[in-house]
Amino acid sequence: MRLCELRDKEVVNICSGKRLGCIVDVEINICSGEVEAVIIPGPGKICGFLGTDCEYVIPFACIRKIGPDIVIVEIKEEKFLQKF
Repeated sequence: MRLCELRDKEVVNICSGKRLGCIVDVEINICSGEVEAVIIPGPGKICGFLGTDCEYVIPFACIRKIGPDIVIVEIKEEKFLQKF
């Protein structure tokens, strides 16, 4: 699968049933060449609007299924939400 194909997929958390958004970036281990994590923008500042100051960094091991339209992950959202 190419990165551009992965970026078009929406991410859904099976623990909460919540749609987290679409993948915008990936972290790659330059020594092994493996994808370590996917990056998804966090929720907006005010009622989901006006940008965001955080992102979800989801380890590749937490991905349960990559389907034709969505990526299913199993995470505790507060644990993987990082401020920047």
